Amino acid sequence: MILIADSGSTKCDWISVDSKGHQLLDKMETKGLNPALLTGEELSGIIQSNSNLLKLKDQVSHVFFYGAGCGTEKPRLLLNKVLQNIFHNATIEVKEDTQAALRASLSSKNEAAVVCILGTGSNCSYFDGQQIHQRVASLGYSIMDDAGGNYYGRQLIRDYYFNRMPENLKISFAQTYNLDADYIKNNLYKQANPNAYLASFAEFLFSNKDSNYIKNLIMEGLRQFSKNMILQYSEEIKTVPVHFVGSVAYFSKDEILEVAKEFHFKVGNIIKRPIDGLVSYHINQLGSWK
Repeated sequence: MILIADSGSTKCDWISVDSKGHQLLDKMETKGLNPALLTGEELSGIIQSNSNLLKLKDQVSHVFFYGAGCGTEKPRLLLNKVLQNIFHNATIEVKEDTQAALRASLSSKNEAAVVCILGTGSNCSYFDGQQIHQRVASLGYSIMDDAGGNYYGRQLIRDYYFNRMPENLKISFAQTYNLDADYIKNNLYKQANPNAYLASFAEFLFSNKDSNYIKNLIMEGLRQFSKNMILQYSEEIKTVPVHFVGSVAYFSKDEILEVAKEFHFKVGNIIKRPIDGLVSYHINQLGSWK
């Protein structure tokens, strides 16, 4: 049996598939497994907190893991070691989330496209039909991640504290979240996954999209992402579609289409979670891992 995992910094989806391509259990979920932010002990604890995963551990022959924070060697090797220690009979393959977005969003195997991730964080790459090209190295949530969930969470908190949020939304925001300054600082500077904490505020955007303030906030984030990331591929977007993957992208469909007109690119597929596309991809690859 194989396990396929798709992880952001906030949560990770797991699906088990047998040798005939049949899904064995309902989709399982754990907290996000970002090896660039978490220790080996924390990563192991998250996986082992799911009893269904532990029941399968001796039966798993392959683990295909795609995740945020897996784009550089050191965190990728850390997560590989953690997974190997738990699924000790399995061959482990750890790839970055851009590879998951690519495999889940392309309409055909050799399609050239720009592929964007808008989830807890954000990223953008170009696939020429054979290879992935990434022209901007991600420096993480504190510097980059325009239009990702943590970007919007940060903007909402700033606007609340700087009194730039409309009064009715300010009241609603304060009723929805704990906005005590010490509580926020503790989560940002002393707890694990501050990026996921910031992204937890982004849900407020999509519950209040009838507000002009919220609409403008979403649009501004997408404009920044387009200028800083998508336009890195200014020549390519003249001829290839731009696909989007992630929950923020999914709930910002209308705004993405508007920004696409401003920046002159064609929107392709918009996918909330890539796990289903990954399952289809690996089922089609059954012969390569049996």
